[in-house]
Amino acid sequence: MDDASVIVSELISNALRHARPLPSGQVKVCWLCRGDVLELEVSDGGAMTEPRRGPGTLSSLGGRGLGIVEALSEGWGVRHEEGATTVWAVVRAPRSPGGEDAAPVRTPVGVPDLSDFPDLMDEPEDDLYDRTRNEVAPSRAYPA
Repeated sequence: MDDASVIVSELISNALRHARPLPSGQVKVCWLCRGDVLELEVSDGGAMTEPRRGPGTLSSLGGRGLGIVEALSEGWGVRHEEGATTVWAVVRAPRSPGGEDAAPVRTPVGVPDLSDFPDLMDEPEDDLYDRTRNEVAPSRAYPA
């Protein structure tokens, strides 16, 4: 589950750095385990641009997060809902030792209020996002 931890870390980092919080002032993290598939989601209030994988050149200070998500996941995508943008990823989870699959469980987790982190409330950087406004962008999926 190390891959899942890295993916969630990258998605939370992107939400805190590049997007607005949800109307509640938080970022929401959810996961759903169904058989050997683990679905990970991070929802925020969106940004002026669409999340996309950046070039991540050797000299750039950022722009590698969604590339890492892409490399570690079976696929990832972006979903737009009422007042929220959700970036999701799917990974294969190891089976339990007994072989029995538990019932699917979706667990939401609140992230601290973003006002506790004033330097993270800066404007999004153009190198990680294209210039598509969230409210008109279609949902997209990116297979690994």
